[in-house]
Amino acid sequence: MLRLDTRYLPGFAEALPAHREALLSARERLLAKRGDRAQMLGWLDLPEDTETLRAIRRYREENPWVEDFVLLGIGGSALGPKALEAAFNASGVRFHYVDHVEPEPVLRLLRTLDPRKTLVNAISKSGATAETLAVLLIFLNWLREALGEGWRRHLVLTTDPQRGALRALAEREGLRAFAIPEDVGGRFSVLSPVGLLPLAFAGADVEALLMGARQANVNALAPLEESLPLKTALLHHLHRHLPVNVFMVYAERLRYLPAWFVQLHDESLGKRDREGKRVGTTALPALGPQDQHAQLQLFREGPLDKLLALVLPEAPTEDLLIPPWPGLEEAGYLFGKGLFRLLKAEAEATYQALAEAGQPVYALYLSEVSPYAVGWLLQLLMWQTALLGELWGVNAFDQPGVELSKRLTREILAREG
Repeated sequence: MLRLDTRYLPGFAEALPAHREALLSARERLLAKRGDRAQMLGWLDLPEDTETLRAIRRYREENPWVEDFVLLGIGGSALGPKALEAAFNASGVRFHYVDHVEPEPVLRLLRTLDPRKTLVNAISKSGATAETLAVLLIFLNWLREALGEGWRRHLVLTTDPQRGALRALAEREGLRAFAIPEDVGGRFSVLSPVGLLPLAFAGADVEALLMGARQANVNALAPLEESLPLKTALLHHLHRHLPVNVFMVYAERLRYLPAWFVQLHDESLGKRDREGKRVGTTALPALGPQDQHAQLQLFREGPLDKLLALVLPEAPTEDLLIPPWPGLEEAGYLFGKGLFRLLKAEAEATYQALAEAGQPVYALYLSEVSPYAVGWLLQLLMWQTALLGELWGVNAFDQPGVELSKRLTREILAREG
C-alpha cells in the first residue's frame, strides 16, 4: 500500500479543505470525459483488462526458449517497461533496450546476441516513430539473414489495434501483435501490453501489479480526505510557482522509475494553457542514497525553487546484516544492523535535512518494493498528472511540441533523398 506524509508541510492540512471545490471539480471534469475515446482516458481501464493479461501469459508459455528479450522503443514505449523489469525481473531472461539510434551501441548488441534465442519486441503506438522504425529495419534484416523464414517467430509487435506501419507489417507477414488501446497514449501505456508483455518474460507478478493499480483507482475516487491523487495533485498545484519538481526514490530496484515520471510529468503538463500562457514545472530525477552524494547539497542549500517528492520503502523484501569486524571500531554504530536500516536512516535524514533548510518536501511511503505497491504508485502518478492538467487548464494527453519535432525530422531526412 501507499502512505502520504506531509509532516514538514504544516499548512497542507488547512489547504486541503480550502481547495475542496477546485479538486472535486477537476476530478468530475476528468471523469465526465471518460466515455469519449478522443479524450485518451483508456489508461483508467487498463487494470481491469484481464483478457489481455491472459493472452500475454499464453504467449509467454508458448515461447519458453527466449533467453534475450530486445525491446525496440523510445519514450513511453521503453521507460515504463525498463523501470518495471529492473525492479522485478525474476526469470533470468536478459533484457536489452534499444531506445536510441546511436550506431555503436546497436552494433555492440547485435554482435553479442544469438538470434536463435532472441525475441525482439518493437513498440510504437503510431507505428511511425522514426527511431523505432529505423532499428526495427536493422533487426528485421539481422533476423532474416540469420534465421531465414523462421525469423517471424522471433519478432512480436506492440502497436495500434488497426492503423500504422507496424499493424500493416503484422498483417502482411503474419506476425504476432499486441494492441495498445486507441484511447491510451504512450506515456500512459505502462499497464498495457507495452509494459505487461516484457514483464511476463521477466517472470514478474503481473497480476499483483494490476491489483495495485486497481486499488489506486478505488482510492482516487474516495472522499477528498482519503484520496491520495487529489492530495498529491494539490501539493503540486500549491507549489506550481516553484520551477523544479524533484522525484527521488530510495530503492535501487526503482532506479529507472524517476525517468518514467519525468516524461509523464513534463510531456503532459509543459504546455500552453487555454489562455495561451506557458505553464508547467520541470521534473528532475534523483536516486537515493547515491544522489545524497551528488545533488543533495544543491537541494538543501541551493535556491529555494523546488518541490521535492521522496519515495521511501517502509520494509525490505530481504535484508542483510552488517557484521562486526575487529579493528573497525569506528564503524561500530553499523554493527549488527541491517542494510535496510541504514538505507531508511539515510532517507529519513535527507527528509529532515531538506525540511530544515526550508525546501518544500513530502514523502510517499511504499509498504515495500513489490509489484502491488508499485502498481498503485504508477496509477497514482498518472491520476496526479491528469488532475493537474485539469487544474492548470492544459490537455495532459497531447504533445504538440513532440509531434512538431517528429515532423521536422522526417522533412530533413526526406530533403536528403
